[in-house]
Amino acid sequence: MEKVVIMGTGCAGLTAALYTARANLNPLVLTGIMPGGLLTTTSIVEHYPGFREGIDGYELMVRMQKQAERFGARVQHACVEAVELKKRPFVLTVDGERVETETLIIASGASHRHLGLESEHKLEKKGVTYCATCDGALPMFRNQPLVVVGGGDSACEEATYLTRFASTVYLVHRRDTLRASKVMAARTLMHKQIKPIWDSVVTEVLDVAQDKVTAVRIKNLKTGAQTVLDAAGLFVAIGHIPNTQLFKGVIDRDQGGYIIPRKGAATNIPGVFVAGDCADSVYRQAVTAAGMGCAAAIDAERYLAALNE
Repeated sequence: MEKVVIMGTGCAGLTAALYTARANLNPLVLTGIMPGGLLTTTSIVEHYPGFREGIDGYELMVRMQKQAERFGARVQHACVEAVELKKRPFVLTVDGERVETETLIIASGASHRHLGLESEHKLEKKGVTYCATCDGALPMFRNQPLVVVGGGDSACEEATYLTRFASTVYLVHRRDTLRASKVMAARTLMHKQIKPIWDSVVTEVLDVAQDKVTAVRIKNLKTGAQTVLDAAGLFVAIGHIPNTQLFKGVIDRDQGGYIIPRKGAATNIPGVFVAGDCADSVYRQAVTAAGMGCAAAIDAERYLAALNE
C-alpha cells in the first residue's frame, strides 16, 4: 500500500516528489511516456530562478529527480493504464500491475498539439517533428530550408534554435503578429536567417510519395493564395493538449481537457490532487508548475495527517 503515488516527472511531479519525500511519505513517482516532461526538449531554460546563465532543460530535470531521490522518492519508469478512484484505497494499473495508494497526485503534463493533416501524420519522424532540440541537428536537416509553424514562445525558440543548422527558417503564423513574449519575439524577428510568413497556415506536407518532407503547401488566410515552400523539415509548435484522457468522466475537467482544481490542489475526488500543465491552461511555466507541485504535496500530506496516517 502506497501513501502517495505521483503521476509525472516534470517540474510539478518532481517538486511534489521532493516535498512528499521530505515529509517521510516515501512517494512512488511514475514517469509516464515522457520522463522529465516537455522541459527535457528545451535547450536553454532562462526563466527558472537560480540559474544566472540559464540551464539545459534536460539537465534541470535530472537535478530535480536526483534531489527528490535523495530524500527517498522512488522513480519508476512506467505508465498508468487505468485508474479506479471511486473508493479508497485507489487502485492504479501500472504496466499491467496493480498498485494501491491512499493518495494520488496527477502531474501528467501535456503533449504536443498536431496540425491534423493526413500528410503530417504519414511523414511524422520522416521530416515532420515536434521538437527542434530533439531532432534539429539531424543530418537530414543540416544546411536545408526548414519550416516552423506557430507564433508563441515555443515556436520562436524552435526557430531560433534551428538557425544553428538550417540554411533558412520560415516561421509560419496564422496572424500578423507573434503571440510570444516581447523579448522572444524581438529576438526572433531580428534574426537574419528567420523569415516570417504572416496570416498563413500549412495545408499539406510534401511529399508522401517520396516518403520524406520536400516542401510544404502554404495558404494565405486573407487572400486565399497558395504557395509551396521547399523545405527538408516541418517543425510544429502550436501548443499542447493536457494528458488527462485517462480521467475522463472521473475527474472534473474543463472543455479543453484541463483538470479543474477545487480548493488548493484538490480535485473533485478527496485524496486526489493535481499540479502542473495538466491543470494550467494559462501560465504553463516551469516555475508555476513547480509551485503547483509544492501545493499538491502539502495538500496530500495534510490530507493524510487528517486521516491520522
